[in-house]
Amino acid sequence: MRAIDWAPLIEGMLEAVWVVDPLTLRIVAVNQAACSLQGLNPDDMVGRPVIEMTASPEDIFFWEDVAAGQSDHIQSETLLRRADGQAIQIERRVSRVRVDDINQCYVVGILDHSEQRRVEGELEKLVAELRATLESTADGILVCDLDGAIRGYNQHFAQLWDIPEPLLVERDDAAIHAHLGSQVADSENYSQRLRQITRSPLLEGNDMLVLRSGRVLERVTLPQYGRGRPIGRVYSFRDITERLAAENQLQLAAKVFESSLDAIFVTDPAYRILVVNPSAGRLLECPTDSLLGTSSRDLFFSPHDPELTTQIDEKLMANGFWEGEAWHRRPDGSAFAVLASWVMLRDNHGNPRNIVVFAKDLTEKLAAQQRIEQLAYSDPLTGLPNRLLLTERVEHALHLAQREGTRFAILFLDLDRFKQINDSLGHLFGDRVLIEVAQRLKGCLRQTDTLSRLGGDEFVIHLHEADARAAEVTAQRILDALSRPIELDGMNFSVSCSMGIAMQPEDGRTLDELIKHADTAMYRVKERGKGNFRFYQPQMNVDLLARVKMDHAMREALAERRFALHYQPQVDTVSGEMRACEALLRWHDPQLGQVSPAVFIPVAEESGFIVHLGLWVMQEAVRQAALWANAGKAIRVSVNVSALQFQQAHYVDTVAEALRDSGLPHHLLELELTESILVHDADEALERLQALAALGVKLSIDDFGTGYSSLGYLKQFPIHKLKIDRSFIASLHEQDSDRAIVTAVVQMGHALKLDVVAEGVETEAQRGFLAQVGCDQYQGFLSAPGLPAAEFEQRCLSSA
Repeated sequence: MRAIDWAPLIEGMLEAVWVVDPLTLRIVAVNQAACSLQGLNPDDMVGRPVIEMTASPEDIFFWEDVAAGQSDHIQSETLLRRADGQAIQIERRVSRVRVDDINQCYVVGILDHSEQRRVEGELEKLVAELRATLESTADGILVCDLDGAIRGYNQHFAQLWDIPEPLLVERDDAAIHAHLGSQVADSENYSQRLRQITRSPLLEGNDMLVLRSGRVLERVTLPQYGRGRPIGRVYSFRDITERLAAENQLQLAAKVFESSLDAIFVTDPAYRILVVNPSAGRLLECPTDSLLGTSSRDLFFSPHDPELTTQIDEKLMANGFWEGEAWHRRPDGSAFAVLASWVMLRDNHGNPRNIVVFAKDLTEKLAAQQRIEQLAYSDPLTGLPNRLLLTERVEHALHLAQREGTRFAILFLDLDRFKQINDSLGHLFGDRVLIEVAQRLKGCLRQTDTLSRLGGDEFVIHLHEADARAAEVTAQRILDALSRPIELDGMNFSVSCSMGIAMQPEDGRTLDELIKHADTAMYRVKERGKGNFRFYQPQMNVDLLARVKMDHAMREALAERRFALHYQPQVDTVSGEMRACEALLRWHDPQLGQVSPAVFIPVAEESGFIVHLGLWVMQEAVRQAALWANAGKAIRVSVNVSALQFQQAHYVDTVAEALRDSGLPHHLLELELTESILVHDADEALERLQALAALGVKLSIDDFGTGYSSLGYLKQFPIHKLKIDRSFIASLHEQDSDRAIVTAVVQMGHALKLDVVAEGVETEAQRGFLAQVGCDQYQGFLSAPGLPAAEFEQRCLSSA
């Protein structure tokens, strides 16, 4: 192996590195980190057989396989024996590296994990001690992080809250929190207090919770610190039911609930009110004294269920609690909705002792909540979630995915040609279409999924806990749903959409990344014909960047005059006499080399640069044709015209100006148009073609047979030539269908009194068949390739 100075490469690396000769399997270089790890000097290590520096059988077998030519790389955790005999835990990676065409080497990278293992052991010991302490306390303990994710709890906590066995065996934070909320008598107040605690990481609090089972818990809330900052929260729960039972129940109720914002009524088993808090008087708009001794049954009713009190009795006796929406009628006869909870407290023998009623006015809250959600979280047109609500739900899904390893998908959907609906039928009609589309999309999704409208005709879908197969099935379901006709105002029409799909986590770990990548995939669908879906692939971003660079390079090339025109003759199929020629665009770039038109023309069309490039091609071809005509070597030159170029408002004027400036006889310019130009707004195309024909310019259809021209249009347009696409010519010798198509196109062209030219003719057999079926001219390598102007003139016009 050739001597190489490895120090500049490996000394800057944090890990220990050996460089091993692949033939002798001796160490040829090490960095200082490797010497320090081994406890040796560089001179003691360089030149030693690598087999002497290994301590595990796995490494010995690997280097034996290397010597036998059977292995190139290995990576795993293993042991390394230092010079002092100590064996340390390391992670080792060996890779075969090609230095140049001749030299290779093995690079051994080593990370010392001994300190990490020691720290992990200490941590395990500490965790065990903390767990023992946690289980020995008389209180129920719950430890959560700042987002509410459960980090731990003791057995006493599970017993206090009657947590079901499945939730103890299978970790499900959301289910545990939902269970806690379901056990509390006043679940609304419980949830509101939790939100307040979550918003204030430093808050310390002491609360009393009444459970539906009748148990009363004292909850102490303390922040948990790490390195001086809050990292979570510790809740301790103590059962104070018996202590409260020993005190005067009414005095205790007054003390606990005096400051509550909710209306609280404490009754005897016969529902006679014994005590109320001030909020009860404010809610019912009457003095609190006037409520004492009255029946709590008379306070609330349901306009939809006259048997409300009977249902409450049954639930209290069966379950010990009832919760639901009820109504209260004010003295003036008006009524308002409340959220009411009834909890029965029993004595030690299970007999009813008291009933506690909680009530909260829902009127303003429901109205405000509805207004806020409508304004802040919904799309005003469709009522779908907007970007803000989508972000909240996806952020929750991302946290869940990080914690539990779940996956989900983001679909970016854009309606195809929706602008045509707005332009032709108006924006109000377009809005109704969007509402119908939104309803169909919702019908394709589950309740756990989220459909969001970003604006315009763009929708984003979050598929909750979905893999690639589920995303594919949903996407196909959406395509099928939108393919059904829409009927509005007696009008039937169809819409389609293009969709891109990004999967979490492989396509992104944030909503912005996932939407960006799904949008990129959707754009690829648009490029390839619309009305379908596609998954994101990293290569799409590479291709997008390549197109951006290509577009910039083309603009520079036009400014630097790096484009050139070559000319290919069009020859009489029978006599071999040249009838015309086609101008072919060529580009040689200093960095990119010879760039094929098949590569740069699509990029130019996509960016709109094709308009400027096409104008230069026409002007240059007209200029060259005029030079030949003035020299007595007149030849008709055909120029390709892109759809975007043809659709420019002043296109006919630019053609006339180029002919006028060059002095070229107008009949010596031929414009080659694609079929798509003719069927896109046929009336406007016909008007423009007639204006060009009036100039005396010849018109032909390029690549005939590959598009979707209507023969009715073809008969109306002032066309004088059809060009058969080269794809039909290439397989004439083996495809009966292609021979039949070529024959039919020739016969049809002649029936319409049009000349027919075949492109891509490369063999005498192809020319012979074309002559046999009456094709007028051909173009291809059989006669000549595209040639620079000077060479074309010398080879093809010298006898003219």
